Amino acid sequence: MKLNIAVLPGDGIGPEVIAQAVKALKAIAVEFNHIFTFETGSVGASAIDKTGDPLPEETINICEKADAILFGAIGNTKYDIDPITEIRPEQGLLGLRKILDLYTNIRPVIAYDDLLNKSSLKIKQIKDTNILIYRELTSGIYFGEKKLSEDGNTASDICEYTRFEIERIAHLAFKAAQSRKGKLTLVDKANVLASSRLWRKVVQELGPQYPDVKLDFLFIDNAAMELIINPRQFDVILTENMFGDILSEEASVIVGSIGLLASASIGDKHAMFEPIHGAYTKAANKGIANPIASILSAAMLLDHFELHEEAALIRDGVDKSLKLHITTPDLNTKYDHITTTKVGDFIEDFINNPEETNLNFTNIHLGQSTII
Repeated sequence: MKLNIAVLPGDGIGPEVIAQAVKALKAIAVEFNHIFTFETGSVGASAIDKTGDPLPEETINICEKADAILFGAIGNTKYDIDPITEIRPEQGLLGLRKILDLYTNIRPVIAYDDLLNKSSLKIKQIKDTNILIYRELTSGIYFGEKKLSEDGNTASDICEYTRFEIERIAHLAFKAAQSRKGKLTLVDKANVLASSRLWRKVVQELGPQYPDVKLDFLFIDNAAMELIINPRQFDVILTENMFGDILSEEASVIVGSIGLLASASIGDKHAMFEPIHGAYTKAANKGIANPIASILSAAMLLDHFELHEEAALIRDGVDKSLKLHITTPDLNTKYDHITTTKVGDFIEDFINNPEETNLNFTNIHLGQSTII
C-alpha cells in the first residue's frame, strides 16, 4: 500500500515523540513492503514563530492532499501566562479539525497489566479496563460564538449542536459498540443544558436501529466519578466536545500515564492521529517524553487503512517494551536513563525482529537498542 502521510510535529515534546512514531511506521513499511512517504508541516507555537499564523496555508495544503495526518502536540507556556492574546497555538489544532471536518475523536483507554501498579487507583478497580471514548470534535462550546463585553467584565461561550452533528458521530459509536461488548453510554448534562437534552433525544431515537447495543445514560458529573470508582463498567462512551476532553484526560489516571493515550480524529474525507497529551514544554529536548501514545497513534493510523496485522505488530512492540520496562521515567524508576529515542529504537527493533524476546540491556544503555 502507498500512503502519503502529513507529519505535524508541533511544539514542545511533539517533535521528539512524533519522530518515534515515524520510525515505527518506516519499519512497518520495510517489513510489509509498503510505501509510506512523509511531508512535514508547521503548526501551533512553532508556526506562529515562523509565520505569525498557528495554521499556515502551506500546512493546510499539505494536510488536504495527504492520506492521513500524524500530529505531535501544540502549546507553549508563554501563551498560557497571557490570557488575552488573540493568536494562540491551540487555534492551529482547532482550525485543522474544523477545516478538515474531523468530527469524531476516538480515544482508547486500556489498563495494561504490566502498569497496573503505576495507577493512583487500586488494581482491583482498574484491571481489565478497556474503554473507547467517542468525542464530538468540531462543534459545541469550543467552536461556539464567544463574546467579551467592552469593559472586559462579562464573557460568554455558546454551546450549540445540530441534530446532524449528533447523528453522524452517534452512528459511529453505536457501530463500535456492536463490535465490542455491545454497550454504549451517552454522557451529557440533560438535567441542565438544552444542548444535552438534544443529544439525549437524538441518541434515544437512534437506539432502536441497534437492538444489539445496550444504551444507557450518565450525567457528566456522575460519569466522572464512575470513571474512577468502576471504570470496567464502561465499553463505549459517547459525548460532546468539552465533556469528552475532560473525561479522556481523567482516564489517564487509570492507565498510569497520559503518555499512553492515543487518539484518532476522523472525518468523511480526512483522518488525523495524535497522542492526547499536550506539548509539555518544560520537558522538551530532555529525552524524558513518553513516545508510546504517539507510537500507538501510528498503530491507529494503520488500523484506519485496514492494515490490522501491521498495527498489531506495533502494539505487540509496545506491550513488550512495557513488560521489559523499556519506558521513559514517567513509568520507569528502575532504569531512569532510558530516553524517548531508546524507547522508539526498541519498538523499531521489535518490528524488525518480533520473534526475539531477550533484550540486551547493555546495548540499550549504549543507545544501540538491539534485541538478541
